[in-house]
Amino acid sequence: MKRLVILGGGESGVGTAILAQKKGFDVFLSDKGKIKDKYKNVLLKYSINWEEEKHTEALILNADQVVKSPGIPEKTDLIKALVKKNIPVISEIEFAGKYTNAKKICITGSNGKTTTTLLIYHILQKAGLKVGLAGNVGKSFAMQVAENDFDYYVIELSSFQLDGMFDFKADIAILLNITPDHLDRYNYEMQQYVDSKFRIIQNQTANDEFVYCIDDELIKNELTKKTIKAKQYPFSIKQIVEQGAYLNEDNKLVINTNNTNPLFMTIQELALQGKHNIYNSMASGVASKLVEIRKETIRESLSDFHNIDHRLEVVGNVHGIEFINDSKATNVNSTWYALESMNNKVILILGGVDKGNDYSMLNDLVKEKVKAIICMGADNNKIIKAFGGMVETILEANSAKEAVAQAYKIGKKGDTVLLSPACASFDLFENYEDRGTQFKEAVRAL
Repeated sequence: MKRLVILGGGESGVGTAILAQKKGFDVFLSDKGKIKDKYKNVLLKYSINWEEEKHTEALILNADQVVKSPGIPEKTDLIKALVKKNIPVISEIEFAGKYTNAKKICITGSNGKTTTTLLIYHILQKAGLKVGLAGNVGKSFAMQVAENDFDYYVIELSSFQLDGMFDFKADIAILLNITPDHLDRYNYEMQQYVDSKFRIIQNQTANDEFVYCIDDELIKNELTKKTIKAKQYPFSIKQIVEQGAYLNEDNKLVINTNNTNPLFMTIQELALQGKHNIYNSMASGVASKLVEIRKETIRESLSDFHNIDHRLEVVGNVHGIEFINDSKATNVNSTWYALESMNNKVILILGGVDKGNDYSMLNDLVKEKVKAIICMGADNNKIIKAFGGMVETILEANSAKEAVAQAYKIGKKGDTVLLSPACASFDLFENYEDRGTQFKEAVRAL
């Protein structure tokens, strides 16, 4: 019996354990932190061996294969020891992909992944297809493969997940954009990060499809170096494309995948507004048309979709000051998109764990739209240095409650308070959801 060791006892790890047991593996799960009770209960129910708050090397280095959580860096001593012993270390997606024949629509990019993934899932559900939602959102892919019989999966993939994927193949691969993110995990080498994102098309054949943003300079440049086997469907708001999506001379969104019967839609009809969301809607529309969903269903879905929590989520209006929760903006580019879609003067709440951020790309938008910055992190020196001469007011806060109170105090009727941190949240908060939830609670308490 082959021994499978799983590192990480969260959603993906526990899902992998169930699938592996079902497929006849000797399964052991190890988590360096504490495992949540809801996951412990599942492990106990299935009689799976596990440990928490430690990694016992003797029980791990005897594995035939290891599935690791995407959050564990390759640089850790344990992973290095596994690699030295030639024990394959893969991701949950790679493992589970071997056990399903469902059609897989996979989405990656530095920004917009979750929104696009949920939008495609919304369209496929509305069309009545048997579809699962997996990867960075939804339930564990492995658990769904073990327990459901879906015909389609819509899978959001981070670069970390892609790094642990080797034989997996996306039937439809979507690459939204590439901007600097997580460079701390890629030795601050942009090319390594680009290579990671392009793993979305690995193993694709002429029978598969690749949907991508042709307006993105890094993607466009990389395409000149690569031989793409899959059928290509670019999308653009700057140029007309033969097959894919674009804006026509009337500023209408055109989605065309087979040169007949294109879908037309005004951008005002889209549920998601802002330039970045036109791209997300384009990618979703193209993917949906490729699985032959009716135009009417796609059009209706693109116009009635409700976005996720913590992504440009309007929390409320207090005495004429609007509060927006964009806690999911964990990199500079996400914050750029958020600022780009603002129409009022902004009090911007920034900060957290810096991932090698270059804030200079925000300069023009900050000068144009931001009247004050509130730094909400354990160490705010880099932000203060970056914007010191640009805005008249820069304050520091140690909690969401304090940040909201300060913003409310300096805000005037017609201002927008925007939480769009451009950083990870692990210094003051559990995760970006916790940060967003605390922000919302503080606003509602005003």
